[in-house]
Amino acid sequence: MQIDALKTLVVDALEDIKAKDIALLDVSRLTSVTDWMVIASGTSTRHVAALANSVITSAKEKGIQPLGIEGENGSDWVLVDLGDLVVHVMMPETRTLYDLERLWADLPSDAAAFEDEAKA
Repeated sequence: MQIDALKTLVVDALEDIKAKDIALLDVSRLTSVTDWMVIASGTSTRHVAALANSVITSAKEKGIQPLGIEGENGSDWVLVDLGDLVVHVMMPETRTLYDLERLWADLPSDAAAFEDEAKA
């Protein structure tokens, strides 16, 4: 599946059950682990689990098997790894505490780190 179609699938799955504050981050220049991160908030731990489950179900319906799922069952943060795209569904307090949007925005890219090493 093309990355744009995967992003749309994930955002639609989150919007279908009322995720809050959905953010898409292009991290392809910052890490080789994944290309995109989607971050969304839920209103309760049950809502967070339901949002993650919606993403998982939608992905599986399109033949995409998640590579990993972390933090299910009453957690403040559930991560769904879809390979080129990683989904973080969090309680607002947890999202504020870890502030992934700022963290990933402030990191130097792998290319910049490589250039700095080459200069040293």
